[in-house]
This record gives sequence, C-alpha cells and structure tokens, in this order.
Amino acid sequence: MGKPVLLVLAAGMGSRYGKLKQLDGVGPSGETIMDYSIYDAIRAGFGKVVFVIRHDFEKDFREKILSKYEAAIPVDIVFQSLNALPEGFSLNPERVKPWGTNHAIMMAKNAIKEPFAVINADDFYGKESFQTLADGLNAMQGKQNAYCMVAYRLGNTLSDHGSVSRGVCTKNAQNHLTSVEEHYEVQRTENGDVIFKNQQNGQFESIDENLPVSMNMWGFTPDYFEHSDADFRKFLAANADNLKAEYGIPTMVNKLIETGAASIEVLETPCKWFGVTYIEDRPVVVQKIADLVNAGVYPTKLF
Repeated sequence: MGKPVLLVLAAGMGSRYGKLKQLDGVGPSGETIMDYSIYDAIRAGFGKVVFVIRHDFEKDFREKILSKYEAAIPVDIVFQSLNALPEGFSLNPERVKPWGTNHAIMMAKNAIKEPFAVINADDFYGKESFQTLADGLNAMQGKQNAYCMVAYRLGNTLSDHGSVSRGVCTKNAQNHLTSVEEHYEVQRTENGDVIFKNQQNGQFESIDENLPVSMNMWGFTPDYFEHSDADFRKFLAANADNLKAEYGIPTMVNKLIETGAASIEVLETPCKWFGVTYIEDRPVVVQKIADLVNAGVYPTKLF
C-alpha cells in the first residue's frame, strides 16, 4: 500500500508574493506557512510531495523551496501553463488568466499514482486536519469514485481585517457532500455575528458560523484525473470565448455530485484556518504560530 501523496497548488505563488525570495517568513526561524503544511503532512504519514508551479520561477523554487524538503521527504514538481490544453484545443492569444485550481490538479496526472491530498500553498490548515485527511486517504486505498474533503467551521476561517469569500458546503445524512456554494463578503460584525452579501438582492444577511466550509483541502484517488480530463474538454468547448472562465475544483466536484459519478465524504475539523488575506493579517499569523510553538505543537525550527 503506497503512502498518500500531498499535492500543493503553488502556481499562483510568484504573482501573489511578488518574488519568491519575499515568500513570507512567519515562523520563529523564518518558516513560511507552507513549511508548516509540509511538516504536518510528513508526521501524518504522507510519502511524497508534488508541487504545481509555473515554469518562470522553477529555478528560484528549486533553490529556495525544494532544497529545504528534499532531505525530509521525496519531492517533485509539475508545471501549470496556459497552453497546457488537451489535443484539439488551442489557446486564445488574448487569454492571460490561469485556468484555475482543477486545471492545476490535472498537471500532476503523471506524477501521482496513489490517493492524494490537495491543498493551497499559502493556507495554514493545522496538524489535526492533516491527520484527518491522511486517515481518510488511507481508507480510500484501492477504491474509485469515493473521495473526501476536510471542512472547517465558517467562524474558524474569517479575517479580522476585512471580508472573505467562502464555499459553504451542504451534506446529506450519509455525511456526503451535496454542493459547495460560494458566499461573498463574509465577515464578523462588531457584535460578533457573521454576515455575508446576498448576490441576488445585494443585502447583507446573517449566516451560521458553524456551517462547514471548503478551504481547498481535498482527498482524491487517481481516477479523479480521468474525470477531470473528460470534463475539462466540455468546459473548454463551452467557454471558448470566455477569457475569464476558471476551471476550479468546485466546478468539477459539483459536476461529479450532480451526475452521481462520485461521492465525497465530509471530514470536519475543529482546527482554526488562517492565512494572509490582508497585509494586516500577517502579525496575527506570526502570533498564532508563536503560540503553537510555545505550546509544543511545533519545534522552533522545522527543517
């Protein structure tokens, strides 16, 4: 039985942070948020890490990022590019927007043969979430069309410094995902309530902060690549002239659920997610990690 693989979506990293050398150190020894994810994945029993990056920062990435992990776990990189399209499709020369998170996953098809997790490079997920996901993936060994996701409580994923968008999940009695619906301008009010902006009427409405939300922490088996390849062709045919259409993970997941092609178990976590959505979030992240180090959850130096 092969150990599960961690797939890290890092193709947006260069554009988000400026230059890779500015990849923000938030830990006591200059660790990045991603360092904590890799560390948590290793101790949860993952056997390999695959990074999806862009060609234009391969050299920097190998020198500054990969070199850190190579002694601790096998690593590989794959590339996401605009012209990575199926045979028979060509890139509209006016297209500049990346194809989205599910397109990024598809780039790893030849690098992954085991059950695998998908995470964002710049989100802090927490030790227990990786263990929960590893257990879910180990239970999926040898299966097909039975996936999982780690869901956070909405109130555990908010920023103190502005609104966020969140994919609110609904599930059935079997604890299987039935849909992911994007909610916009989610925020906590001064009196502690959580609200979001209804896109139909433009009004702010209250929402239960205990609702499960997706933070892009998924578990799949390799047959997911085949589903994605087939569906991406339909997506491209339908969006030939749409320069901004994105092929995100929820697009594919909702399609699988609607057609009954696959089921997705919802694994809930009590962990608090955090990330640097706003520049003002950074000191908060630094403090939260310092607290975890002081509590003995992480060593002072990871790698």
